[in-house]
Amino acid sequence: MFYRTAESVSPKHPDKLCDQISDAILDAYLEVDPNARVAAETCGGHGVVFVTGEITSTAKEINIPSIVKRIAGDNIEVHTKIVKQSPEIAQGVDTGGAGDQGIMIGYACDETDEMLPREVVLARRLNQFIYKKYPFDGKTQITIAPDGAIDSIVASFQNVSHDELEKMVQKFIDENKLEGKLELHINPAGDWNQGGFDADTGLTGRKLIVDNYGPRVAIGGGCYSGKDPSKVDRSAAYMARKIAVDYLKKRRAHEVLVRLAYAIGYAEPLEKTVIIDGKPEEINGYDLTPNGIIKYLDLKRPIYGKTARYGHYGEGFDWDK
Repeated sequence: MFYRTAESVSPKHPDKLCDQISDAILDAYLEVDPNARVAAETCGGHGVVFVTGEITSTAKEINIPSIVKRIAGDNIEVHTKIVKQSPEIAQGVDTGGAGDQGIMIGYACDETDEMLPREVVLARRLNQFIYKKYPFDGKTQITIAPDGAIDSIVASFQNVSHDELEKMVQKFIDENKLEGKLELHINPAGDWNQGGFDADTGLTGRKLIVDNYGPRVAIGGGCYSGKDPSKVDRSAAYMARKIAVDYLKKRRAHEVLVRLAYAIGYAEPLEKTVIIDGKPEEINGYDLTPNGIIKYLDLKRPIYGKTARYGHYGEGFDWDK
C-alpha cells in the first residue's frame, strides 16, 4: 500500500466552466436533433470565451452565445467558429464505425458505495459540501496514508475566509468520522476573492484525471465534454465503466479494470480486456460497436451537462449502475 492523493475542482473552476459550456452546447443540439454530430471546444478567460469545433445537425436555431452567457455570465464576450464535420471523418462514422481511434479505460472497486477510489470520493464530497454554501471557484485535495487514515486535506475556495473554511472542513471531518494525522491546508496561499474566468483561463478537457478515476487509475487520454456519442472516446469509456461495474458485482471482486481500443471507421473494438483482481480475460456478452453502445446506454439524449460538473463516474449515471 502507498500514499494516495486525489483532487476535485468546483463547477466554477475555469476548466470546468469550459467543460460545462461544451456539454451544454451538445445537449442543446441533441434536444432538437438526437443524431447531431457535435465536437465543441471552449476556451475562456478574462472576459472572453471562444467556442470552436465541428457540428453537423438539422438544428438551425441554437444560440451558442446565450448558452455561454448562461453559464459564464452576461458580461462575457463570445466568439464562435463552427464548421461541419469533415466529410472524410463522416464517411467512416456514417457506416457505424468509430469516430476516432483510441484506448478507453473503465474502472470499478469496492472501496466506496460509488465504486470509486476512496480518495476520489472524499475529495469530491468535500468539494460539494463547501460549494453548497460557497458556490464559487475552488479546489479540494485529500491524501490517504498507507494504513488508510487521512494524512492531509487541502481546501482552497474563493470568497470564504480561512477561519470559516476551516470550520467547514472540520465539520466534514466530524460528519464523515475521518481519522488520522489530518494535517489541514486551508487557503494555503491566503484568502482570495478573484476566481473563475476573472482570475485564470480555462479549456475543455483539461481536467481529465478529475473527470475520470483519479491519479491512481490510468486513462485513455481522450476528453469527453462537447462530444456526441459517435465519438468512442466518450461513449466507449462510459461502456467500459458499465462493464467494470457489472464484473465487480457479478464476480464479487475488489477491483476491475476494463480496456477497450478502437480504430477510426471500424466498428468492432481491437481490444476488449477485463482485468479482475489482477487476472485478465476477454470481455464477452456485450455489443461493443459504437451503435450498440449508443443503443444500450441510450446516449442520444441531452444528459451531458451534469457530467461536466463533478466527474463522469460515481454520480448516479446509467453507466454507474
